[in-house]
Amino acid sequence: MSDADADWRDRLDHDRAQKDEYFADHPQSPLPRTERDSFDGLSYYAPDERYRFVLPLHEFDERETVSVGTTTEGEREYLRWGAFRFDLDGEERSLTAYRADPNEDRLWVPFTDETNGETTYGGGRYLDLDADDRRGDGTWLLDFNAAYNPFCVYSDAYECALVPFENRLDVRIEAGERVDY
Repeated sequence: MSDADADWRDRLDHDRAQKDEYFADHPQSPLPRTERDSFDGLSYYAPDERYRFVLPLHEFDERETVSVGTTTEGEREYLRWGAFRFDLDGEERSLTAYRADPNEDRLWVPFTDETNGETTYGGGRYLDLDADDRRGDGTWLLDFNAAYNPFCVYSDAYECALVPFENRLDVRIEAGERVDY
């Protein structure tokens, strides 16, 4: 394992530990207070380099506004910003990246895959990409090891955006946050 491999794994472990601490101790944790004392951490797949991609974002010429349904029958508006194309299991896949605000440098990449309802949340998971994920050459780090469940998985007090149909993958993404059913 190279130093770069160890570094990303160390950062991932650090981020996961911070999230567990947030869930256990933070006043705004999505976990009900009655469950926090017995909480011993979220469940994750083991880090896997096969699910890390450095990719160009194929930005759309026209950034269409789309309404995305939510778990509470509401709607949120996003801009379809671009698409990431990557090869997984010998097939080219594509995920659309969205922005809530055209002036931010943050991308939201929701997705569903074949693990949903088995080892991951049935409604899909999210990836948030920010300036730290953008490389100097304009490419982005799309790392499924950082995929997470929306907070509505842990509490009905949260409203979560549903994954748009175009971001449904017909492959298992065995990386990131799991749900123990």
